Amino acid sequence: MGQHLLGPHVVGTRVVVRRVVRGERGPSGGPAMTDLLGVCVRWEPGPHGVCVVRPERGPEVSIALADIVSGKPVPERASVRDRVAPGEAQRHGFALFPDLVTTPLGSWVLRDSPRATARRAHSVLAFGPSGVDDDVERVLAHYERPIAAVLSGSAEHERLLGLGWGPESNDGDTLFQVAGLAQVSRALRKLRVRDGRPAGPDVVVEDAVPGSWASARLGDVARGYAGFGDDWVGFGGIEVAASARRRGLGLAVMAALVEWGAELGATTAYLQVLDGNGPALGLYEKLGFRTHHRYCYLSPAPSS
Repeated sequence: MGQHLLGPHVVGTRVVVRRVVRGERGPSGGPAMTDLLGVCVRWEPGPHGVCVVRPERGPEVSIALADIVSGKPVPERASVRDRVAPGEAQRHGFALFPDLVTTPLGSWVLRDSPRATARRAHSVLAFGPSGVDDDVERVLAHYERPIAAVLSGSAEHERLLGLGWGPESNDGDTLFQVAGLAQVSRALRKLRVRDGRPAGPDVVVEDAVPGSWASARLGDVARGYAGFGDDWVGFGGIEVAASARRRGLGLAVMAALVEWGAELGATTAYLQVLDGNGPALGLYEKLGFRTHHRYCYLSPAPSS
């Protein structure tokens, strides 16, 4: 048996195993070998022991311990949504503003909206180098009040700081969070029936832009909206009147919007929250959301 880092402790974890292929020869004339990546589902020690691995595709494979040349645990493969680049994830978020006007500036994106008030709808998305020589000058000329969204600690962040730009407000970083929509739906159901409480009141959902944007409201006390595109659904503006909080009304609004997104075929959910908003972050964690990336807003120093 070869030297490896495998054993009973790897059962249930993802491993890569290099093994001898009995009866076959390799290119150099020695024993043929092959690698197998998957989850170890069983380890049976002993002279005739085996390691059983379930690959991502195909049936389980039983490997004699004597045939193992090398092996080790490997990190879980990131989900498809986690492999999406931050800039691409941000572009999914454009669906939250149905009247958004986008203008490319190299790889940067100038964003404008006639009605939305959010900074995301009135700023340049500057993730990565633009590839345009006069990019900052063109941003300054485009906006009456220039704001740039940059990845925290990125080269663009440092560059703008060096040009005299600073934090646009006293807010901390904004966290772009993602989750599987099915997981969010299950978590919402559990939270809303906790302690035997009913699922909650009916929420009115208006498909204002069919197939891409909807608002939801519960009388005059709770509301929110969602945008859909390319099987991603995002949530924003989830608000509950101060007099009606701690009654699960915000969860009821979000559950209705989740159902709306699921009916359209969404598989990934996203939302954005300020880093310092502890209560919201705690709730979103219970729903399955985790931070995909963080970014901040910068603006030039006021003219003297």
